[in-house]
Amino acid sequence: MIRLVPALFACVIALAACQPAAPTIGADGKPLPRAYKITAREASQIQFRMLDSVNALRNAAGLTSVELNSNLNAAAATHSRDMQVQNRPWHFGSDGSSPLDRVQRVGYTGELVGEVISETYETELETLGAWMAQPDTKRILMAPDARDMGFSWYQEDNGKIWWTLVLGKPATSTFNAAS
Repeated sequence: MIRLVPALFACVIALAACQPAAPTIGADGKPLPRAYKITAREASQIQFRMLDSVNALRNAAGLTSVELNSNLNAAAATHSRDMQVQNRPWHFGSDGSSPLDRVQRVGYTGELVGEVISETYETELETLGAWMAQPDTKRILMAPDARDMGFSWYQEDNGKIWWTLVLGKPATSTFNAAS
């Protein structure tokens, strides 16, 4: 009997190892999404990869480049986290705030051009591709008057990512020379 317990335990372990691998193709024949886990190293590069990619698209269309803006980054980060808390991708905050409210709260003095959001397991560049494939989000990304960009995300433990990109137009300073 004493010898039987270790033998049964070994059999259970061996059978557990024979478990089939998780499928990579869904019932519809399409590949299942894989979670993109953002590492600490990647986290420091994501905003710049997105900025470079957005600017490459804008430049190819003959548009002016945008620059990262710390205030807009803060507004994007706040909204990404808030969408996760609400568990829904939409443009209104849990406190009823709009994108305009959020950029004003963080001290952005320019005009809001637009906000694009996503709930996904995809990389930032795959998400940008999906945004560019939709006319309404593409229109925001390619807005001719945009000069400032904020971009951030919140990733859940399960890999789901809540992306937010905000574009703005800086306030024009009116300088009156003393006469």
